[in-house]
Order: sequence, then structure tokens, then C-alpha cells
Amino acid sequence: MLAFFENLVDPFPATVPAKPPRRLFGFMWHYAKPIAPHLVLVSLTAAAFAILEVALFGFLGNLVDFFAASERATFWSDHLWWLLGVGLLILVVMPLVELLHEALTNQVIMGNFPMRIRWLAHRYVLRQSMAFFQDDFAGRVATKVMQTSLAVREVVALTTEVLVYVTVYFAGALVLFAQSDWRIMAPLALWSVAYGAAMWVFVPRMREISEAQAAARSDVTGRIVDSYTNIQTVKLFAHAAQEETYARDSMTPFMDTVHRQFRLVTRLNVLLELLNGLLLVSVGLIGIWLWTADAVTAGAVALAVGLILRLKGMSHWIMWEIASLFENIGTVQDGLETIAREHDLVDRPAALALAIDHGGIAFEHVRFHYGKEGGVLDDLSLTIAPGEKIGLVGPSGAGKSTMVNLLLRFYDTEAGRILIDGQDIAGVTQESLRAAIGLVSQDTSLLHRSVRDNIRYGRPEADEAEILAAVRAAKADGFMPDLADRGHRRGLDAHVGERGVKLSGGQRQRIAIARVILKNAPILVLDEATSALDSEVEAAIQDSLSDLMDGKTVIAIAHRLSTIAEMDRLIVMDRGRIAEEGTHEELLAAGGLYARLWARQSGGFLDIGAGEKGQVGLAPVLPVPPGKSGAPGAPAPPVD
Repeated sequence: MLAFFENLVDPFPATVPAKPPRRLFGFMWHYAKPIAPHLVLVSLTAAAFAILEVALFGFLGNLVDFFAASERATFWSDHLWWLLGVGLLILVVMPLVELLHEALTNQVIMGNFPMRIRWLAHRYVLRQSMAFFQDDFAGRVATKVMQTSLAVREVVALTTEVLVYVTVYFAGALVLFAQSDWRIMAPLALWSVAYGAAMWVFVPRMREISEAQAAARSDVTGRIVDSYTNIQTVKLFAHAAQEETYARDSMTPFMDTVHRQFRLVTRLNVLLELLNGLLLVSVGLIGIWLWTADAVTAGAVALAVGLILRLKGMSHWIMWEIASLFENIGTVQDGLETIAREHDLVDRPAALALAIDHGGIAFEHVRFHYGKEGGVLDDLSLTIAPGEKIGLVGPSGAGKSTMVNLLLRFYDTEAGRILIDGQDIAGVTQESLRAAIGLVSQDTSLLHRSVRDNIRYGRPEADEAEILAAVRAAKADGFMPDLADRGHRRGLDAHVGERGVKLSGGQRQRIAIARVILKNAPILVLDEATSALDSEVEAAIQDSLSDLMDGKTVIAIAHRLSTIAEMDRLIVMDRGRIAEEGTHEELLAAGGLYARLWARQSGGFLDIGAGEKGQVGLAPVLPVPPGKSGAPGAPAPPVD
């Protein structure tokens, strides 16, 4: 039966997540709307239970009056059916209402609802741009997603369950008191006003503190996760003490919010105890006075005092539930600022999948400055013929990596456009664009999963034989049998640690190369692809890289010029513009920027004294497939 309730709400809907509103109640309704019918049922069962519980105090008063007015010998015969009815209510009706209420609350809402929010929020945030994640702590963003989902659940649950229960309970108590005598009801009415005033004063202050506390908590988490993520750097520079200070600088403001919160708690608890004491004494004295004046029965006094004792115990719980409501509202308000941001890089409404016929690339008058006034790419135009292998060289900051980021559409150009086979990449879907490009970068980041999962990331449908072939092609089979993790998994099943920290730089790079080999995309980008490999391993995978590049359009970035000297064409970048282009021999003969960069690279990488025009010495060159080397240095014709 409970499984039936658990399956009433799907925690993992397949629908594409839409942007949630940035208004508080709109944000919560966005996630609560699909379960609104279940929330209505929770409210109805909570109201029904409140009515039944208040009714029990009415039965208590009736029972006291029966004791006073009935003969012992005839009590059972006089009141048997009434007693059976009360017993049926207590033993059957109330447990059934409670069962329905608990099943709706625990099986339908408490687990499924926050997981549904996490699922939808995570999927929406996952599609934010690179800039979104570069501007924030990953741990902080994750904390927002996790704590906001729980806070939304609490706000919705408190609103639809607790507030309904409390409202119906108080209304029922006032009705019972009024049926006895309005003078017994008067202290409760005055207490309700004072209680409401206390909430009016204290609860909004709780909300303000909670919002500040949620932001401070996220900052603490972000800083701690940042230290753990970069633990190698922390230990390398022996800066554990500095990281302690860095974390404490965020923990101190967090503790300030904690102290402010619990000062309010102390004042509120003392005030509530005073109000509750005044209510109990005043109702007790008025009840006794009315009884002595024969204005009410003993049962009415028992009802009033019993109900006040119950309300006295509930008052602290109610106040804390209300405070928790506003505390969670503060958490939601803080979280929605991160979760409900617009996607700043989206597919156009009519975007189609990129269709690759040949793999020609054209940059047309591209300008991009990362939102600044200038300084990166200015009016850049470059045409790369289908199957052409080009090398991008130039000083740091010349714009080489920015060109790759724009080609992958991690950012949109500020002016101009980029075409692949004549298709503007801004008009195709991002997934189809990136599926057509294989990238091996210098900063290889692996997922904290198995080696097999990391390689299969290149092509999820690949079978085991294809994965093993990619491992061999990347020359990763030599170290693979020796890999092991704490879970006693070995080889391809071994987990690599966060960002692949359990592997050496060369091992990470070879797994990344295996992943791209498996992907087999028509356009290949090598951004310092072999920089983490020693010369022996680099030489060993030359044939594999040659096979990988065969028939593909290739863009290779390298600071070590010897690795790209034999590409079809070299593009020399300087201050966001193309300074020179041509083959290695043509650029050396020109005696320009490339020749100066080449001359500076000596002593280990190059032996510029051997051979003509700086013959390659120690470092192996990135291979070019047969028939592709020595292409003319002139720009290729435009791609239609």
C-alpha cells in the first residue's frame, strides 16, 4: 500500500526543465504545482485531524458532566452508545485519518518532492554557461541546489499542513469555549492577539537572519570545498594555516548570524512562557468563578483547563514552526538567486543539429573581449579548409584559447560569426556542435568515476572492444593493469579520484586522448595535447595521433613550436589578430614573430643549430597524415 503512495509522484520527470520565476512564491509554485492535488489532500487531512482532536476535549467535558449527573448503577446503560461512538472515533476514524495523512506526507511529499526539485534544478543549472560556473564556487552552487530543495519542501509542508492544522485547532477551541461561556473565551482571544503580535515582531527578524545565514553557510561550504579540491596546491605550498584562516574568515560571519538567531530564541521563549502562564491562570480563575456562580458546569471548566494545557504545550511548537517557515523562506530566497538565473547562452528557438559534410571552418570578422572594452580578439577572420591541419601559435594572451572557446560556443561572439560547413554555429544546437568537435586540452579533468566511464564519455554507446582499442591506441594499456582504488577495483574499473588526482599528469592525458579517439569527431582540437607527456611516451603515440587526425580538420595549439612545425599551415597570433601565416619554412624565412619565437626555444626542446632553418632537434613533431604535409601557406578558399 505504501508503495502505491510512493509512486504517485515521479521524482525524475523527463520534461525539459523550464526557468523558474525569480519571485519567491512564483518560484515555489513552479515546483509545487505538479503535486498540488496531493497538497490539498494533506491540508484536508490535517484539518480533519485538528477538528477530531479538539472534539476529544469536548468529549472530556461531557464525560465530567456525565459523572456529575449520572447514577453509578445506570451509567453504562445511559451512555453506552455515546461511549461506543467515542471509542469508534478514537480507535478507527482517527487512525485512518492519520494513516492517510502520514502516507500522503511521508510517502508522497517528504521524499519525492525535494528530489524532484533537485532533479529539475540540477538539470537547469547544468545547462548554464561556462561563465556561470567560472564566477562561483562549485560547492556553493551545489549547496544552493541541495538546501533550496529542502527549504521549498519545508515551506510548502508548513503552509499546507501546520498552518492549516493550527488555524483549525484554534478556531475549534474558540468555538468550544464560546459554547460554554464567552467569558472563558475572552482570555484565549486576548492571548491569540498577543501571540500574533509576538510572531509579527520576532518571525520577520528570524527570516532576515536566516537569509543571511543561508548565504554565509554557502560561502563556508564553497571555501572548504575549494580547499579540498585544490589540496595538492595547498600542500605543495605548505599553506594549511592560510587555508584555515581563509575558511575562518567565512565562518566568523556565519557564527555572527548564529548568535543573532539564538538571542532572539531566548527572548522569544521567555515571552511565550509568560504569555502561556497568564493564559492558564486567567482561564482557570475565570472558570472557577463562573462555576461557583453556577454559570458553567464542571465539565466546561475541565474542558477549558485541559485545552489550555494542550495549547500551552503547543504554543512553543507552533512558534518554532512559524519561525522555521520564515527561516526556510529566507533559504529559498537566497537559493533562487542562483537557481533561477536566465541561461545566458541558449539555443535559438529554431536551432537545428549541425550537419557535417566536410569540416570546413570559417571565422568571419570575429570580435570578442569577455565583456570588456577590448584586448582579446578584434576583427579576426580565418578560413580553414576541410581536412586542413593548422597550428595556432603566439605569445600567452594572444587569443588562441579564446578562438577554441568560441568555436565550441562556450561563449557567443560579440561581433562577427563562426561557420562550420557554411552553418553559423550560433544557429545550431550546442550539443550537436560539441558532438562534432573532439578536444584534448592541457588541463585534463576527469570525472570521479571509473577509467572505463571516463573513456566511454567520448561515445556512451561504445562496446568493450572499442574501449580497449582506444586504450591501446592512446598507449594507456601499459599502466592500466596497475591501477587500483580503495574499493579494490582494478584496471578499467578503478576510480580515478576527483578531477583524476589519483593519476599522474601523463596518465590523465592518455585517458583523455583515448576518450577523444573513441569519440572520433570530424573536427579535432589539440590544445597542448601532449604537454603532460614525456618525450618517450609522446613519441610512442605519434602514430595513434596521426591515425586520429587522418581525414579530420585539425586545430592544434602549442607553445612548444616543434610539436606543430609540420602542420599544413601555421597561424601566428598576436594581441588578438593574425600576425603571420604560412608553413614552418615560410615563416622562418620571413624572419618575423614566428622566427623570433622559434629562435628563443632552445636548450632541451629545440636544437636550432642543427640543419637548415632550425631543423627540429630533440622534441618530436606532431605528425601529419600522409599527403597532408607541406600544404601551401596561402589561405584556403572560403567555404560555401
